[in-house]
Amino acid sequence: MLNQPDTGRLLLRLGLGFLVLLHGIGKLINGIGPIEDLLAAHGLPVMLAWGVLVGEILAPLMLILGLHTRVAATLICVNMLFALMLAHQHELLALKANGGWAIELPMLFLLNGIVIVLLGPGRFRMHS
Repeated sequence: MLNQPDTGRLLLRLGLGFLVLLHGIGKLINGIGPIEDLLAAHGLPVMLAWGVLVGEILAPLMLILGLHTRVAATLICVNMLFALMLAHQHELLALKANGGWAIELPMLFLLNGIVIVLLGPGRFRMHS
């Protein structure tokens, strides 16, 4: 029977880190203006928009490397909570035309982040 919890943790870290990092790269290329607009529309300081780069660039890189993994996963979770409340609040109970949950991607990122916080990095990581 195959029981490789450390390999599973590594794959979870790499998968979540890579997929969230792609969103961050998009924001680096296209700017954080839309995030600033969302924050302003909700009466929040637009300076908080820079936090998206922490949650979508720095934290995923930390996850991929296995550095301060629980902190990195927590940062991604906070980032996803902001995304859900600012950009997806109107979709919380909505389904897509194909039947999928409208917020399945941010929820998947959030739940995977919580799993990493609970499980830790496993042994395939850089020591910090």
